Amino acid sequence: MNNHEGKVLGLFHALKGVEGRHEYDMIEIDEQGIIGDKYYGKNLNRTILITSEEASYVMAADEGITMPYGSLGENIVIDINPYHLQAGQQLKIGETIVAITQNCTLCSSLGKVDARLPELLKNDRGIFAKTLQGGKIKKGDTVTIL
Repeated sequence: MNNHEGKVLGLFHALKGVEGRHEYDMIEIDEQGIIGDKYYGKNLNRTILITSEEASYVMAADEGITMPYGSLGENIVIDINPYHLQAGQQLKIGETIVAITQNCTLCSSLGKVDARLPELLKNDRGIFAKTLQGGKIKKGDTVTIL
């Protein structure tokens, strides 16, 4: 693999009326977002949150904050860092293609995980994306920066 390719490490979404995020081996997305997610169809530029293990979880661990994948509210954890990508750039994830829409804004709920997280990850929590080509994403799928 090169620095333009990686793998999907974790998949999550939130269910209506159920606390927390739930982990899945496979998710399916369409132009409205992640099918079954409580945010499905709400804000199409913020329906998919992608987090980099290297840039978020490793950074937190380096500060003594260990947490399981899903703790940052993300939908997809990948093993490459796409945070440098600009709005409009694309990722192929499994059989899908998504376009980056914006950097993730800081969320005060991160303070519930650890009080240091909001400041530590203020620019490194993740990126939002919207669906260009729907389909299935499975753990272990290849992620390619197009």
